[in-house]
Amino acid sequence: MRLLLDTHVLIWAVIDPDRLAASSRRDLSHPDSEVVFSAASIWEIAVKHALGRADFRVPPEDIFAAAVQTGFRELPVTATVALTVKSLPRHHRDPFDRLLVAQALAEPAVLLTADRQLLAYSELVRLG
Repeated sequence: MRLLLDTHVLIWAVIDPDRLAASSRRDLSHPDSEVVFSAASIWEIAVKHALGRADFRVPPEDIFAAAVQTGFRELPVTATVALTVKSLPRHHRDPFDRLLVAQALAEPAVLLTADRQLLAYSELVRLG
């Protein structure tokens, strides 16, 4: 199974895995799972870390290094995916989350998220 991690799920997976649901921890460690994270998540962490947001205290380079060391694979943002955002319904306004949904749909991959609002987009979006 291909799993795309939402930004908060990525942070939790590498910094505080106990915050994830037990089923998500099992899925992430399953040998048949391909775990990917979006370059957009690193961008989001960089932006929000620079703004001093309390939930983004860990520097983006540390999250990136931990993700790669864990064996997660970086997923680039392509123009095709960026264009897909245009056709998404307006269930959610956050541009980072909309881009992650578009990536999940384009890949396809299961998007593990902590944001219940994203569930309205697709059966590929699952709470993590």
